[in-house]
Amino acid sequence: MRSSAATVILRTLFGLAFLVFGMNKFLHFIPNPQEPPAAMDFFGALFRTGYFLPLLAATEIVSGALLLSGIFAPLALVLIAPVIVNIFMFHVFLAPSGLPMAVIFVALELALAWQYRWAYAPMFSRNRSEAIGTPFAADASV
Repeated sequence: MRSSAATVILRTLFGLAFLVFGMNKFLHFIPNPQEPPAAMDFFGALFRTGYFLPLLAATEIVSGALLLSGIFAPLALVLIAPVIVNIFMFHVFLAPSGLPMAVIFVALELALAWQYRWAYAPMFSRNRSEAIGTPFAADASV
C-alpha cells in the first residue's frame, strides 16, 4: 500500500523523535530538564523497578525504527500507544510544562493511526465476514 507524502513525513518525524528519545535513555546525550518533585518521585519509582526504564527505552527505539523504516508501521503505532498515553498523563498530572509536546505526540499518533486504519479494521469487526474487505483478510487462515 502506497503512503502519501504527508503520511511519510509525519511517520518519519514521529519515528525519529522516539528513536532519539529512546536512545537518550541509554546514552544520556540530551540533558533532562528539572522536573517538579512529584515527577522526580515517579521517575525514581520507575528506576527502582530495575526493568521499566530499559523496557520503555527499548519500546521507543523499536517503535521509532519501525516507523522510520515504514516496515510494520501499524504495529509500531500499537506498541507506542501506551507510552504516549503515559507521556500525556504524566504531563497533565505531574509536569504541565511539557504538555504542549505531549499534545503534539497524541495528535501525531491519532493522525497516523487514522492513515493506517485499514490495518486495525479486523480488530473492530464482530466476525471474519465483516473484515473481508481489508488487505489482510484474504491471508487469514482462521
